[in-house]
Amino acid sequence: MSFEAAVHAQAIELDRLSLEMCAAAGSGHPTSAMSIGHIVTVLMFSTMRWTPEYPDYPTSDRLVLSEGHAVPAVYAAAAKLGIMIGKDPEKRRKLTVDELKNLRSGPSELEGHPNPMEGFPFFDAATGSLGQGLSIAAGLGEAARIDGSDRRIYCICGDGESREGQIAEALDFIIDRKLKNVLPIFNCNEYGQADRVSPQQSADVLVAKLEAAGFEVKPIDGHNPAQIKSAFDAFIAGARSGKPLAVVAKTVKGWGAPSTHGNGWHGKPPTGDALKKALTELDQKRIELTSALATNDAFTIDPPAEVSKQPSEPKEVPTFSAFMKSTDMESLLQSGSMATRKAYGIALRALGQANDRVVVLDADVSNSTFAEMFKKDAACASRFVECKIAEQNMFSAAAGLSAAGKIPFASTFAKFVARGLDQIEMAIYSGANLKVVGSHAGITLAADGPSQMSLPDVAWFRSFTTMKDHRGNPGCYILQPADAYAAYALTLAMAEYEGACYMRTLRADTEFIYNDNVTFNLGGFEVLSEGRDIAICAAGYMVHEANKAVELLDKDGISATLIDLYSLPFDTDGVLDVIGQNSGLVLSVEDNFGGGIGSAIADALLDSGDAFKLRQMHVKRIPKSARTPEELLQMCNLTAADIVKNAREMLGV
Repeated sequence: MSFEAAVHAQAIELDRLSLEMCAAAGSGHPTSAMSIGHIVTVLMFSTMRWTPEYPDYPTSDRLVLSEGHAVPAVYAAAAKLGIMIGKDPEKRRKLTVDELKNLRSGPSELEGHPNPMEGFPFFDAATGSLGQGLSIAAGLGEAARIDGSDRRIYCICGDGESREGQIAEALDFIIDRKLKNVLPIFNCNEYGQADRVSPQQSADVLVAKLEAAGFEVKPIDGHNPAQIKSAFDAFIAGARSGKPLAVVAKTVKGWGAPSTHGNGWHGKPPTGDALKKALTELDQKRIELTSALATNDAFTIDPPAEVSKQPSEPKEVPTFSAFMKSTDMESLLQSGSMATRKAYGIALRALGQANDRVVVLDADVSNSTFAEMFKKDAACASRFVECKIAEQNMFSAAAGLSAAGKIPFASTFAKFVARGLDQIEMAIYSGANLKVVGSHAGITLAADGPSQMSLPDVAWFRSFTTMKDHRGNPGCYILQPADAYAAYALTLAMAEYEGACYMRTLRADTEFIYNDNVTFNLGGFEVLSEGRDIAICAAGYMVHEANKAVELLDKDGISATLIDLYSLPFDTDGVLDVIGQNSGLVLSVEDNFGGGIGSAIADALLDSGDAFKLRQMHVKRIPKSARTPEELLQMCNLTAADIVKNAREMLGV
């Protein structure tokens, strides 16, 4: 059988299985899968270097399916090839064709949209929230560049999703970083969910856009085996122009079964007589295009290269004071204060020198986040990735870097982290080892006003502290260091932890309240003063304001405990024990909107069933610009005097 006939026969088989598995599930997107059947066949049965026995082998070529709803085509190919599946690498088994009927069922590894953490390790990240896959592929490509690996990354994007702004961000990033090892493949089947795609996403316009962006573009018939192979061969050989290559494939949604063409079949699998008709049409197409029934005679899958280089063992990272001394920055400690954002940059530099898995991404604000300290260090510079003002791409690219074994720290202003919340959520679902750092957090940013402040961020990230990830750990840790020593130590703790973390850092300098002897752990807290009348819980900048309040209360004869609740979630039993020693009165103080520390304490108190009284102090209005942090705190009723007033009211004095 010729290669062309074999591809047609195999693609038709994948289409048949896509129809049948979606019909069995009662949902799914078989017509989208049928539009990429030929592309998936050429990739998985011929072009990619990989092995079904070890689908996540470190040097394997990778496929990112950005249009995740079309995944039945990949599942079908995986079943035909006997790919290994299962959450536990030690207990994986070969996927069988018969198991395809379990698509979308609770116990099945075959999710409605791809997710490697559910036991399908062929993929590197959860996709299906459209527009993110190309950024993930770019992150994988960046990791390969850092490692000196020749692995290639293929990414299939839908024409409809190409309207997402993140696609443009990813394309710019690929050009900026000269990632010739990443191949964007646009599946132009002309239909979205409700109707035809906009003319702006037509194949011809996409070609023009890609060429204008700096790509060499191969327009092809996405159902022509020879054209598909030729385009992929050109990518492997390297574009003659020296530019990154992109493929624009004209396809048919529901190819091979005319009764499923056109609008109205998106997410609606044919069943009953409609399914029988579609399968009959596919059989007729098989007879028309193939001369034999064998489907894989002409295919050879090249295995990946053997792993030749193991990551270096990380070195021990020195303490904050020791590292400052070793880098001639010890004089900075003499002032007695430092912004936590600067301590974060110093910690990145220390980590980068000790661990070559650490990669730092920033979004054009590295001189403000202090990530530039990593970039300017000769030992780390090659692992700094400038993403420019494109936060969504940055977080998804970080997820791709994580999938390649890196420890990515992605930093920007905390306010701009909000632009990538969907991307961060999908990274958490993917099991990404993602470290997000938002600087200039809270109202103490002052003069720049609310457009630059981050106020709902703690509440959003806190929702992930209330659930468990696939490893059984909190979905995300939120960290709010109060001083430079804490920021340095918590950055190191994030690097050691396998999972997602979000750390807030401050623009303003804050006084040192800790030293190298204090140990900071994810989930920990620190008791800064011990009292008996009331417990005050704060984090970040508000620890300093609360500390002033404790001193004022002490002058009034009121004994207050101050808890630096720098981590969410926290050691619930430990915190409740401390609160219990203070008549059960708790005052929470935070420089963001509600739903953060106070809500976490409230949940813990409620679950305990004990008698406690809680009052929450947080930002309860839209702030505006002010000249100083103190003016903002006064505007939002969060000064030390306000804390004292609330404490006295709770005590009835």
